[in-house]
Amino acid sequence: MTETIHIGRDALQELPELLKNRAFSKVAVLVDENTLHHCYPQLKPYLPEHDLIQIQSGEERKTLQTCEYIWQRMTDLHLDRWSVLVNLGGGVIGDMGGFCAALFKRGLYFVQVPTTLLAQVDASVGGKTGIDFQGLKNHIGVYQEPQAVFINPDFLKTLPQREVKSGYAEIVKHWFISDADAFMEQRHIGLFTEDWEGLIRHSVGIKSRVVEADPLEGGLRKILNFGHTVGHAVETYLLDKPERALLHGEAVAVGMLCEAWISKKHELLSEEELSRIETFLVSVYEKVSLSEQDIQSIAQFALQDKKNTRSTINCTLLERIGKAVYDQPITVQEIVESLRYYTLL
Repeated sequence: MTETIHIGRDALQELPELLKNRAFSKVAVLVDENTLHHCYPQLKPYLPEHDLIQIQSGEERKTLQTCEYIWQRMTDLHLDRWSVLVNLGGGVIGDMGGFCAALFKRGLYFVQVPTTLLAQVDASVGGKTGIDFQGLKNHIGVYQEPQAVFINPDFLKTLPQREVKSGYAEIVKHWFISDADAFMEQRHIGLFTEDWEGLIRHSVGIKSRVVEADPLEGGLRKILNFGHTVGHAVETYLLDKPERALLHGEAVAVGMLCEAWISKKHELLSEEELSRIETFLVSVYEKVSLSEQDIQSIAQFALQDKKNTRSTINCTLLERIGKAVYDQPITVQEIVESLRYYTLL
């Protein structure tokens, strides 16, 4: 992993030095209406002369149509391959801004300034960029490292509690796949923590080590997908049902419960550890109501998962809390059964 990650309340103070040293020809900042209002005023003092590109917020905007608008604005602003795009926002801004930068004129520089907990601990780190396509989550994308990532925990103060809980799911995932001790220490504190910076540093550290060992997801990096085979299927299915749509972390929480159950079914995870996972996640995340028709449809979406090989659904499962195993073949029927289990919790 080549990018530099700055974490802390003074992280943005490092941005002017980067922009000055690289002598970028132009600077543009990608925002949505929320980050323009709540976060841009904190970023602006650290920027040289620049232009704004504004899009509408929401996962439903993470499409080729929005990319076309961004690329047109980049063209109108005469950005060239020595320009830099500063992505100020959550996972949608970071994923889509990085994707647009990576493809524009075969690639210009970009910087991530994540403003949601989800983006700070997951989406902004590791060089994955992409967009949704035909209702399928992150179906089109490329690996492209940002020049740097600037993580300021103060941005979390601008978030509603639901967004914080969504990001927290990725922190919990990192504990489940890599650090049982952290889970045991933190499970009684949960969202009442007063040390978000410490949690962010720890979570970013886990992801960074995994990505450095396997940048292009040929093996070990797949452990980061725990909860995402079922979770992405749930998220995708509900995406076009606005009144029921879930945030990414909310869907991953469902996915982690289901995939922990499948881990137990595969005789990897013990009943005791499954119970610990159940107790914790159910205490943090509200139950998502799913009908039998929903369950059948969600299971079919899993057949489109990017990790699949031919017709085999490859899943990351837990051998124990703190130890994940990847490339575990599971069936559509097992996903159906896991979702039925979830509805009975």
